Amino acid sequence: MPETIGELSAVELTAAIRTKEISAREALAAHLGRIEEVNPVINAVVTLDPEGAQALAHHADQLTAAGAELPPLHGLPMTHKDTNNTAGMRTTQGSLALRDYVPDADDLIIARLKAAGVVSTGKSNVPEFGAGSHTFNDLFGTTTNPYAPTLSAGGSSGGVAAVVASRVQSIGDGSDMGGSLRIPASFCNVVGFRPSTAVIPMPSDVNAYAWLGRTGPMARTVEDIALFMSVTAGPDPRVPHPAGLEPEVFRSSLETDMRGVRIGWSRDFGIGVPVEPEILEHLERQLRVFEELGAIVEEATPDFSEADLVFGNTRAMDFAAGLGPLLERAGDVIKPEVHWNVNKGLALTARDLIETAAARTRLEAGVQSFFSRYDLFASPCAQVLPFDATLRYPGSVAGTPSETYLDWMRSACVLSATGLPVLSVPAGFSSTGLPIGLQLAGNHYTDMQLLRWGRAFEQQTGYAAVAPVIAADVPALTTVPA
Repeated sequence: MPETIGELSAVELTAAIRTKEISAREALAAHLGRIEEVNPVINAVVTLDPEGAQALAHHADQLTAAGAELPPLHGLPMTHKDTNNTAGMRTTQGSLALRDYVPDADDLIIARLKAAGVVSTGKSNVPEFGAGSHTFNDLFGTTTNPYAPTLSAGGSSGGVAAVVASRVQSIGDGSDMGGSLRIPASFCNVVGFRPSTAVIPMPSDVNAYAWLGRTGPMARTVEDIALFMSVTAGPDPRVPHPAGLEPEVFRSSLETDMRGVRIGWSRDFGIGVPVEPEILEHLERQLRVFEELGAIVEEATPDFSEADLVFGNTRAMDFAAGLGPLLERAGDVIKPEVHWNVNKGLALTARDLIETAAARTRLEAGVQSFFSRYDLFASPCAQVLPFDATLRYPGSVAGTPSETYLDWMRSACVLSATGLPVLSVPAGFSSTGLPIGLQLAGNHYTDMQLLRWGRAFEQQTGYAAVAPVIAADVPALTTVPA
């Protein structure tokens, strides 16, 4: 079985460890061996602590042998996204400004994963401070796509997506402000899930009320997404949001009946978001899967006319609050995209903030009008196929020039502005073999039902089972785009 460990889901691997078919040390050896094999090509793992991981795996095996009560993710090896703080392990956020930073405490999502039995092994690559959906930085270079190692893996959770797709690990933790869990999932043929507000709380010393950014999971199966959520969801007293969903919700059945489910599908979100024609043509064929399951699919969209304003101003304010002080101290080594976003936030006026709040109110009214008629919203996840990894971002999309580094991510950003739970599921491959993801959104706090519908699509298609073939003679792209 050790030769097949990388193909196992988290549900399967943790079950095998609990029943002693596989030891935690064997699972770790397979994990580290796969990193050694693929990382020289995809450059996804940037920090590794094999000695610390060995100690954790040994302790996990001792617990198994002693017949102790075992946690849900007992013995599961996992690298973590380098924007999530890990106590005692370097956390750089992909920036030269933090190249030697070692946190004293874990972020909440990491603490909950460790409490659930995860064997932490290292960190995966990110764009600097998670800014942008292409994973490169001056500290570690560029992470590339396991399915085409000269192309982008997406971002900002690009390192996570690449290791999950490459069978290094079955699940991973990421984060998502403007598509950072969904776009790399689409690029790398895995599942990415952005939960509802505060379902996985994000405590902050700067703004405990922040709502745009989320943490969440990536995996190769929706079942593993639910498992991850079952150990990371739940309230935290430091976050003054509604409690949202308790972890027990994600332990309920994933079975569902799609007969009569009403799905609104949009090619351009009703606001002219450009999408490459091949992606649209492919996804519209995939929508027949839902119809075969008994769902009703129609062209329909929420009113996203003010989503760009809400997203752009809220993101800028969050960047200014979180990174403004660091830019003052170390701005000379931080990339221009971060400067642009922080400066935009610092330039916001009281009138801008008032208009943003009003626009968000109208956006929510449009969302609720949509969900009074439909159960699910379907859309393209990424506007482009995985692109040349030597670019900073695509210069145009379907003939429309990109004016900023965010323009090619609008398909994800406009949904971020709504605050809705959003799931990206593998939906097949382009004519050249590149992954394409389908984006599904449900109403607020319907997270588990959204996972059920995503799993129904997954069961009918099975695209995530198609593994990449990674040639060992392809060198990693350690340089960064100019």
